[in-house]
Amino acid sequence: MVKLYLRPKKEESVLRFHPWIFSGAISHSDGNPEEGDLVAVYDSQKRFLAIGHCQVGSIAVRILTFKEETIDKDFWKKRFEDAYRLRKQLKLINPPVNDTYRLIHGEGDLMPGLIVDVYAGTAVMQAHSPGMHLARIELAEALKEVMGNDIQNIYYKSESTLPFKADLGAENDYLIGGDHVSNIAIEQGVKFHIDWVKGQKTGFFIDQRDNRALLEKYAEGRKVLNMFCYTGGFSCYAMRGNAQLVHSVDSSSKAIKLTNDNVSLNFPEDARHEAFAEDAFKYLEQMGSQYDLIILDPPAFAKHRNVLKNALQGYRKLNAIAFEKIKPGGIIFTFSCSQVVTKENFRLAVFSAAAQSKRKVKILHQLTQPADHPIDIYHPEGEYIKGLVLYVE
Repeated sequence: MVKLYLRPKKEESVLRFHPWIFSGAISHSDGNPEEGDLVAVYDSQKRFLAIGHCQVGSIAVRILTFKEETIDKDFWKKRFEDAYRLRKQLKLINPPVNDTYRLIHGEGDLMPGLIVDVYAGTAVMQAHSPGMHLARIELAEALKEVMGNDIQNIYYKSESTLPFKADLGAENDYLIGGDHVSNIAIEQGVKFHIDWVKGQKTGFFIDQRDNRALLEKYAEGRKVLNMFCYTGGFSCYAMRGNAQLVHSVDSSSKAIKLTNDNVSLNFPEDARHEAFAEDAFKYLEQMGSQYDLIILDPPAFAKHRNVLKNALQGYRKLNAIAFEKIKPGGIIFTFSCSQVVTKENFRLAVFSAAAQSKRKVKILHQLTQPADHPIDIYHPEGEYIKGLVLYVE
């Protein structure tokens, strides 16, 4: 294993258990590791610090352990076992009530560069680092040994998430199983068609589960608008919460079809729901003031800091229209899933929009990601969902 040595005083973040080592912190190495190789990290005094996967880019090492230990299938099994045990404690593995959850959340589960979402009997594995991609077969075998009959299939979906410069030739495919696969999963009693082959991310946004459940409690008797609906998750929960009507909007016709399919799966021939394939800003600007519950859950407006200013302008504009149009006494659920947008950035954008509307607005809830998307206390960057529930007088 190649050894990397840090510059003087660059070990401080590692000693605080931060799981990333940036390229500027590295002084030299005793070899030439390939991208994705395991490397041992030492300080400038040649004292051991950690073992991790190396990669090209600003994040040069993603740390797997701060101990001198072997990274093999048994290592991965221990990580999977710990994560699996936590999800059981959270009562998320509870069919037929719930069989949809995130098993591995990267740094939050001490497996940086790896995501594993479970939909009924299928685990969808997604690598965000070359190291996890190279270990995918060993990871799949370890995962199957830990979960046993709780999963029958492991689908690998990393073509679009790995660094393109690495040129790893990743292909999406089943690593285990793949025959007679059902794509219907259950989240807190609500059924969803999950398209992990062609859908966004791993096929579904599990990270909004708790926020969907909260929305259900506010939906009764309200006229609901679900913007950027994608799979219609919020729409289905609003329907179950006895909303008077639910309108779902997304610019993608495929998303609208998926939303309609999911609503029909749970509420067949229910006339309360209607979906529209239309640009979000255009729909908001042209709509009337009929809605008294609006959900704003846009895709990430900013994936890089160099577009942060434009993203914040987008959040201000989006929320300003909602504040202007919503009925008195209405509720707005508004979110940002951009990691580079801080809670402070997001709140300032929403507050500016509220001031622009000159409406009286109260914060009822401050929202984040659910417990199966844990945040490593030493890695605050892992907190990416920011949400507010607002009451508009």
